[in-house]
Amino acid sequence: MITKTAFGRRRLLRALAAAAGLALLPASLVRALERSATPAQPRGPFYPREIPLDSDSDLVRVAGRAGLAKGEVTHLFGHVTDDRGRPVAGTRVEIWQCDANGRYHHPGDRRDDIPRDPDFQGYGQATTGADGAYRFRTIRPVPYPGRAPHIHFAVSGPDFEPLVTQMYLRGAPENADDFLLNSIRDRALRDSLVVAFEPWTESDDAALVARFEIVLAADGRFGRR
Repeated sequence: MITKTAFGRRRLLRALAAAAGLALLPASLVRALERSATPAQPRGPFYPREIPLDSDSDLVRVAGRAGLAKGEVTHLFGHVTDDRGRPVAGTRVEIWQCDANGRYHHPGDRRDDIPRDPDFQGYGQATTGADGAYRFRTIRPVPYPGRAPHIHFAVSGPDFEPLVTQMYLRGAPENADDFLLNSIRDRALRDSLVVAFEPWTESDDAALVARFEIVLAADGRFGRR
């Protein structure tokens, strides 16, 4: 369980280093202590005003409709762990993103000259298992004016402060100019939000696969840059 009173990772590392010398610590312990919390990003204006009735983890099919969402189907998965590698079970993971046309299914997206894809759910949620794992079926994110391709994430649970962040597409040329991605000055932290989307040979729907690992700080201070 993650608590706000747990001893901070950085403070623990400094204490151990001072007591024994960092070079004398086991390599596995050093790696565990050096896991960085996933950086926070703004929630943005398009989080649902009301959670839709169809809010399961499959965003490419909408209840009551026979069609499949436009775009490249992607199996998106990962784990929620603390910064010592311990899984965080029972966590709610929410995602939301624009459809393949670059439209959010939100009344605040007023670009009426661009049609919405009625077969894309736009928002979904999942709960992590005992191993901290979560999984979604969605589409490869696409850019829209002023933003690189991205998927919004919100992670919440009873024992820690919520984390809101965004996941980006590795290799997207828009990444170089995205103001939110580049607001993270630490390159390693910035890169932790950038994920490869690759062909998944185990799928029968010509799908992609992407893995996004989410790390929460064990001392309760989440999303630090």
